[in-house]
Amino acid sequence: MNTKLTLKLDEHIIEAAKMYASNKKMSLSKIVESYLLSLTTKKQTDDFEISPFVQNMATGKSIPLAAEEKSEYGNHLDRKYK
Repeated sequence: MNTKLTLKLDEHIIEAAKMYASNKKMSLSKIVESYLLSLTTKKQTDDFEISPFVQNMATGKSIPLAAEEKSEYGNHLDRKYK
């Protein structure tokens, strides 16, 4: 059974995570679910590998973006605020 969960996160983290999910062709919900599963079971699922990017999201620190991601994010902000 799926249940809705509301989270409050830094908007830069959310945007970067959305781009990451899109690039991986996965939903952000699935990535968060898999990460939480890995935390609570101490076992990664065979069909999904938790990337260092997703693992670092739990620290609350800013995650450096690759140059390509920075460019994509900048383009996104340009479109969003025009």
